[in-house]
Amino acid sequence: MSGRLIARDRAALVVVDVQDGFRSYDTFADVARQCGRLVKGAGILGVPVVATEQYPKGLQRTAPEVGLPEDAARVEKSVFSAVRAEGFDLAGRDQVLICGIEAHVCVAQTALDLLDQGVAVQVVTDAVGSRHANDREVGLHRLDRAGAVLTTVEAVLLELCERAGTPEFKAVQKVIL
Repeated sequence: MSGRLIARDRAALVVVDVQDGFRSYDTFADVARQCGRLVKGAGILGVPVVATEQYPKGLQRTAPEVGLPEDAARVEKSVFSAVRAEGFDLAGRDQVLICGIEAHVCVAQTALDLLDQGVAVQVVTDAVGSRHANDREVGLHRLDRAGAVLTTVEAVLLELCERAGTPEFKAVQKVIL
């Protein structure tokens, strides 16, 4: 899969645990904002969104700035890998964009399980965080070595657009500027 372009008719966006309970993290505001840009872009491009919430009774719900649409699949979990959570479903999609918290735990375990299932994974690095910078960097390094493609919000949204000049491109351009 390494380097293969992601296609909007094959992709799903997985937003991992961007919950109010993590708001004290130094990177939370940036991660939530970038995840919100991804969610908005996914909506424009027709890419389904799956959002997970780790133990929402204690860590609360997905932060409002993520802007989850009403039709987004929401999966409550107590396991670290979303793939192992009851109700997690990619609806037949075989490519995943993944963002969220924490890079070295829930994001990593979800991505690794997806890779093991043969799903192409792109980790959106500017929309991924951890409590500690070193944990984030080690998590991203591990995912890169495992075969996930590291990307950015702007790169992946423009990749999904495929070309400039379309109404979708113009709408996505407003999201990334």
